[in-house]
Amino acid sequence: MAEHLASIFGTEKDRVNCPFYFKIGACRHGDRCSRLHNRPSISPTLLLSNMYQRPDMITPGVDPQGQPLDPHKIQQHFEDFYEDIFTELAKFGEIESLNVCDNLADHMIGNVYVQFREEDQAAKALQALHGRFYNARPIIADFSPVTDFREATCRQFEENSCNRGGYCNFMHVKLIGRDLRRKLFGRHHHRGGGRYHHTSRSRSRSRSRSPRHRREGRERDSRSGGRREYRERDGGGRRRHAESPAREGSEERRARIEQWNREREEKE
Repeated sequence: MAEHLASIFGTEKDRVNCPFYFKIGACRHGDRCSRLHNRPSISPTLLLSNMYQRPDMITPGVDPQGQPLDPHKIQQHFEDFYEDIFTELAKFGEIESLNVCDNLADHMIGNVYVQFREEDQAAKALQALHGRFYNARPIIADFSPVTDFREATCRQFEENSCNRGGYCNFMHVKLIGRDLRRKLFGRHHHRGGGRYHHTSRSRSRSRSRSPRHRREGRERDSRSGGRREYRERDGGGRRRHAESPAREGSEERRARIEQWNREREEKE
C-alpha cells in the first residue's frame, strides 16, 4: 500500500494531495482546494506570486486605454523586468533557472519562479525579500515545491498548439531574447534564462511520480530614469535555516541539461 501511495503521489490519481500544487506550486482553487497543498519548509525554488505586471494586463496587446501596444515595447518592458529581478536575486547565489509565467489566470499571472543551485541560497533570498517592495507593490515570496520545470510547463504551448490560451493551468513561460540570456547566464551556461526547456521536442516528459522524484529533481537599487526600485524590508525577516542535503544525480542532471542546450544551439 505504501509503495502504491508513493507511486501516485502528486498525480491525478492522488485523491489526497493536489497535483497542480505539487507540479506548479499554484492551484486555481487556492485555500479552498479539496486536496492538500503540501507547502515545503525548504526548497531550492522560490515563487514570487503575481510579481510581473505586464503592460497589457487587461487585454493582451492593448494598453489600459485601449490603444494597441508595439510588441517590441512589450518585450523590452519584460526584459527590463527580467534583468532587474535576475540581478537582484543573483546576489544570494547561483541561479539555475528564472521563469516568468505568461498565463492570465489569477493564480498564475505574473508568477516568477527562481531556482537556485542550493536550498540555503533560496532560504537567504527569501529572508531578504520579506517585507520588501517592487514598483510600489509588496513582494509575496515563499518556497515552491517545483524543482523540475519540465513537469510544470505546457508542452502544447511549446509547440504553439495550446488551445487553452493564457488560461491554461500549466505554465506558459515567457521567453527572453538570446542576447539577454547570454548576458545573464553566459554563453555556455544555459541552466536558466526562462527557457530551461530548450530541449528536444520529442523527449518524453512524464509527470512527477513521487516525493523521491521531487527530491532528486532539483535591485538593482534603481533603474535609470527611476522606472523601477526596490525598498528595503520594513520589518523583521522570516528566518528559515536548513542544511542543504546532497542531491543524488545532480552531476548527471547538469550534464544532461548541457547536452540538451548544445542540441538546441546546433538547431538554431
